[in-house]
Amino acid sequence: MTSTAARDDRLAVTDSPPPAPPLVPPPKLRRRPALMAAAIAAICLGALLAAWAWTSTTNTQEVLAARNTIPRGSVITADDIERVRINADPALEPLAASEYDAVVGRRAALDIAAGGLLTAEATTLVVLPPEGQSIVGIALTPAQLPGLPLQSGDIVRVIVTPGLDGEAPSGNPAFTSAEVVGTRPDEATGTTVVDVLVPYSDATVLAARAATGRVALVLDAAASGDQ
Repeated sequence: MTSTAARDDRLAVTDSPPPAPPLVPPPKLRRRPALMAAAIAAICLGALLAAWAWTSTTNTQEVLAARNTIPRGSVITADDIERVRINADPALEPLAASEYDAVVGRRAALDIAAGGLLTAEATTLVVLPPEGQSIVGIALTPAQLPGLPLQSGDIVRVIVTPGLDGEAPSGNPAFTSAEVVGTRPDEATGTTVVDVLVPYSDATVLAARAATGRVALVLDAAASGDQ
């Protein structure tokens, strides 16, 4: 009887569950003020950028600008202008992009630099030549032209020359005062054709002189007027 009771006690001790492991408290999270401040600053910066982008988009307008330099008096073509978007400025009064088709075919009332905005004062509907005047085209070699490039609106004199084999005139040579309307190169002859505006009564004489090739063009000051 005694040995049986001892075996029962050993069995009872063996079948008991193992003790539970001790509970470990969760790690404490360390607060990092620098990271929190950086996160708040990033959020604020993103909000400011979004506000700036929205303001920039809503305060812009599409207007017309010169793609190339447009000399005064020349006809404005579709290749000369483009649509651009700029910030709205009450001090500026550029032509809206919707005026694109209306501007093409008009003339430049003043010199418009490449990248410049077009305004209502920059274009005109004046048809050339005006009443009482004529336009004469003169083909000139580099030796017959001044070294400075001619611009629309320049005041010039077309002077009669004696030619290569002629003698220099004893007095002042005959000339015709004119205003430059435009220039264009003639690749076939290597000359530059200068279109000039003259009074109707002077057109026939100037055309006859220009046809001989015995002329030279002199650039005068704009304020000098006709001679």
